[in-house]
Amino acid sequence: MRQRPTIADLRAAKGQRQMTMLRYFTMDEAAAAETAGIDIASVPPDLVADPRYRDVAPGVFSMTGQTHLSAGTAEDYLRWCGPMAEAGADAFYCSGSFQTVEYLAPEHIPIVGHVGIIPARDRWMGYRAQGRDAAGAIEIFEACRRYQEAGAIAVEIEVVPAEVAAAISARLDILLWSMGSGAGCDAQYVFAEDILGEGKTRAPRHAKAYRDFASEYARLQDERVAAFREFAADVQSGAFPAKGHVVAMHDGAFDAFLDGIGG
Repeated sequence: MRQRPTIADLRAAKGQRQMTMLRYFTMDEAAAAETAGIDIASVPPDLVADPRYRDVAPGVFSMTGQTHLSAGTAEDYLRWCGPMAEAGADAFYCSGSFQTVEYLAPEHIPIVGHVGIIPARDRWMGYRAQGRDAAGAIEIFEACRRYQEAGAIAVEIEVVPAEVAAAISARLDILLWSMGSGAGCDAQYVFAEDILGEGKTRAPRHAKAYRDFASEYARLQDERVAAFREFAADVQSGAFPAKGHVVAMHDGAFDAFLDGIGG
């Protein structure tokens, strides 16, 4: 069993190597990530809280969290983080304010912030690349610096020009987890469904499909339909259930049964 990295381990790896990070949703994906040696994962709360999770992914540093839209106050978030940490969460995503991070960090809650494209704030920013001009890039740098000063351990930096992200990473101690922001950060973060080519949504530009699960799922669905049709046909023809699918009474027991119910 491999050793799960601590926050100190992740910080020590800054500038030394690129770490790998996935967003996944199932126990099977967690087990695959563990076997593949994935470093970090973003995991839904119900998955990381499942008692089986740490059995299948003991070595994956696992972040979970809530957006500021659902977390409530900073105190609500603190109360929520405690049980999740006890269940096995290593760090917590928070799209709330710097003040919220400042409230949580002194209580030893490892917080991960978010800059660049932030879906939970799309009413303000839209869903488009950030930091493509100098003023925007400076704003992202300042936000990362504020997260560092507030006590966050890392920042997800999403769809920011690679040169901007690399320059920020080189100037700050906080970990930068890149989703479409280049290799100058500390971890490369991709959704498992995009790597697997599941085709649930249009794959983003920053992702790469390594398999074609969508075609495999379609093939399996065709097989399901065919199996169900064959089952229905067997029922109608009398081929199912066959003798081997039912149990038999002991010798002579059926006649005794008929006698017992009046013939």
